[in-house]
Amino acid sequence: MYPEELVAPMRQELTAVGFKELKNTEDVQNILKQGGTTLMVVNSVCGCAAGTARPGAVLSLQHDKKPANLTTVFAGVDTEATQAARAEMVPFPPSSPSIALFKNGELVHMLERHHIEGRSAEMIANNLIGAYEEFC
Repeated sequence: MYPEELVAPMRQELTAVGFKELKNTEDVQNILKQGGTTLMVVNSVCGCAAGTARPGAVLSLQHDKKPANLTTVFAGVDTEATQAARAEMVPFPPSSPSIALFKNGELVHMLERHHIEGRSAEMIANNLIGAYEEFC
């Protein structure tokens, strides 16, 4: 578990633009039951990948088409919610950070850490925008 003072700025980078933090299994299940499109960011303290994952996710929201629900879980902090989110991302292995797009509760697009690491925020945003065009 990471200290809150370490993760608070990383949380705020997403919550400040409307991402809802999911804290437990029920939160994850309830948001996916709502239907529509849901973007779920598995946040992380990893500087090499999370440092562009968060800005990429935020930048993608400037596009006209975007998910109805914006959510996040924090790996290493929100353990129960992260496990529940990852269970919905099968067959992809656990990855932090990662970004998943769901439509009507079904996983339709996934960015694993290896899709994020070494890529700019703009590249990540463009990948997500392509998914929004197709599914939102």
